[in-house]
Amino acid sequence: MQDFTQAMTVSMELRGFAKSTQRTYLAHIQRFSQFCGKSPISFGYEEVRAFLHYAITVRKLSSAYVNSAYGAIKFYYQSVLCLDWNMQHVPRMKKNSSLPIILTAPEVLRLLDATSNLKHKAILSTIYSAGLRVSEAAHLRISDVDSSNMRIFIHQSKGNKDRYSLLSEKNLLLLRQYWKSYRPSSWLFPGMSAAAPISTRTIQSVFKQSLLASSISKDVSVHTLRHCFATHLLNNAASILQIKELLGHADIQTTSMYLNLTHAQVLGLKSPLDLPYGGDARD
Repeated sequence: MQDFTQAMTVSMELRGFAKSTQRTYLAHIQRFSQFCGKSPISFGYEEVRAFLHYAITVRKLSSAYVNSAYGAIKFYYQSVLCLDWNMQHVPRMKKNSSLPIILTAPEVLRLLDATSNLKHKAILSTIYSAGLRVSEAAHLRISDVDSSNMRIFIHQSKGNKDRYSLLSEKNLLLLRQYWKSYRPSSWLFPGMSAAAPISTRTIQSVFKQSLLASSISKDVSVHTLRHCFATHLLNNAASILQIKELLGHADIQTTSMYLNLTHAQVLGLKSPLDLPYGGDARD
């Protein structure tokens, strides 16, 4: 197993995979090996089909999880073992198409107001005001806050891309208040040790506590704040291209999801029933 792990890790590092992706792919292959009870080197298409089918029908896992496992297995056979491996022999699960639940702007403010701890409030405020992924917020450094240009620099995020996002004036004031109280030296939001950033799990736990304190009953997560950032910007006349760049999306189709979450009035749309003659053009 150690040889397999090392070979897999080297191949992923050569491809420039993020550390989080490396951990996820390794975990998938390890579970695959445990499911079949032997080294994955000797597996064939039938074992792959059985493993993914078990994940879908017995474990009831999401399409995102199953397709992530699919990607890990494909990478292992094609890029690690360098086999002529054709994944067309294994059907790929159709991705579920569902829209995220969104908090209204007043609900976001209510959640932030319910966050009594100054550091925790600064973290959640930064995620919402800049549209950050939780891992991006965790790995911010003090030097990433560019107050002279009112922007935040995000290093090597998803897809190994650098980008800038917005620095809110209100959030800047909160961050300055936080800095005066906590005096972080390198990481903007350090963990238990000043030498390491706060963990993403801690931030997720902070969000859950704030959600409970705010008495908001919606089924949301800390990633919802990123969705709220995009939707609220779109509601306030930002273009979909501007939002794409701020979020760091590689594909405009990903960003286009937010068109389904905004108000029809913002897009300048009316139902045909509300148009003259019921939408039927007349001479």
